Amino acid sequence: MRIPTAAITAGSLIGGWQLARRTGIRPLGGAVLAAGGLVAGREWSRRTTPAVTTALVATYVGAFGLSHPLAKKIGSWPAVLAVSAATAAITYATADRR
Repeated sequence: MRIPTAAITAGSLIGGWQLARRTGIRPLGGAVLAAGGLVAGREWSRRTTPAVTTALVATYVGAFGLSHPLAKKIGSWPAVLAVSAATAAITYATADRR
């Protein structure tokens, strides 16, 4: 069964942020991000080339990093939703659509 990695990346970015926000325990949110990244990364390595996998991992990690300064400009929810949507779209186009 093929796991839709676009849903995994978007879900783990949103879920990790919400878990950290609601519990006040940031490492808990980081654990969700790491788990999502590991699951998605494993699927990417099965479906794509090493270069594409590396680019998708960089996109995922970059989205997490970008959400922080973006949140200062547009707010937390819009920032997390924007980076999650962008990551999901890129992931779908490069790994899931095939």
